[in-house]
Amino acid sequence: MTRRSLSLLIAAALASAALAACSRPPVDTAPAAAPAEAAKPAEPMPAAPAPSATAEDVHAFKIGQLSAFALKDGDIDVANDGKTFAVGRPPADVATLLSANGQPTDAVHLSIQPLLVRSGERVLLFDTGAGNASFARAGRLQASLRSAGVEPDQVTDIFISHAHPDHIGGLLSADGGLAFANAAVHLSAPEWASLQANKDNAKLAAALAPKVRAFAPNAELVPGTVKAVAVDGHTPGHSAYEIASGEERLLYIGDSAHSSIVSVQRPQWTIQFDGDAPKAEASRVALLKRIADGNLHVYAVHFPFPGLGRIKPQGEGFVWVPDA
Repeated sequence: MTRRSLSLLIAAALASAALAACSRPPVDTAPAAAPAEAAKPAEPMPAAPAPSATAEDVHAFKIGQLSAFALKDGDIDVANDGKTFAVGRPPADVATLLSANGQPTDAVHLSIQPLLVRSGERVLLFDTGAGNASFARAGRLQASLRSAGVEPDQVTDIFISHAHPDHIGGLLSADGGLAFANAAVHLSAPEWASLQANKDNAKLAAALAPKVRAFAPNAELVPGTVKAVAVDGHTPGHSAYEIASGEERLLYIGDSAHSSIVSVQRPQWTIQFDGDAPKAEASRVALLKRIADGNLHVYAVHFPFPGLGRIKPQGEGFVWVPDA
């Protein structure tokens, strides 16, 4: 769905943080148009308070010579009611698919796990989780980060895939300040323009403005290490990120695919979260094919924790194969 649609979904529950107004720096890329209006989606399933982070909330691994960590922030359960996943299809279609994969059929479960990467003196964080959003059982990112041996003020760079609340909710601290005071915030220029155009984000945009480094789609952001990969349709400037070390590559896919079952095995099914559904569906199919053809290593922020694995061809579609 559009950024505006998701804002409507959580507007009744998402607390607005009070922020001091800051001047907005110029962005040297022309702003994109604000997302179009869409119908209000179904109400989310009730979310219980998030538990504290545990040792199981951090998964350490390597990308070549780079140290990396999956950081659990929380979970989201989306009702299987035909209004969010497989829009226009009977819920029984999704239930059949979930059941065939050994999952409960009443909801589609999504994990939330931002990615942390150490690259020399730089500490890179990819997305920031859902924060205190009431549609998620989330808010564990700060504790997970510290469990990985990193304090928030040590993060030097934040790479935002897109400006939906479950990806930018952790940018603010409980007292309304910036949670990562020393970090530059990277997101595509179209996504930054879309965030600024949404009046619900006025205070957030003002607070972020001094930190934002807006980039052109597909730009190289950290030479030899981080490159943006535009994946169209979800939001105006949605970006995946390729992270490299030597010959090793990891593709952080953002919201190119939400469910490790529904989005992968039935990528053509419409998802209400996508702003331009036909474009998003075409992009999803193309990206899954690219991943499968190239046997690319993937980090999926909403797949079962820790979100690491590969996409393999299966019949006329694909299947998610998590790392062993």
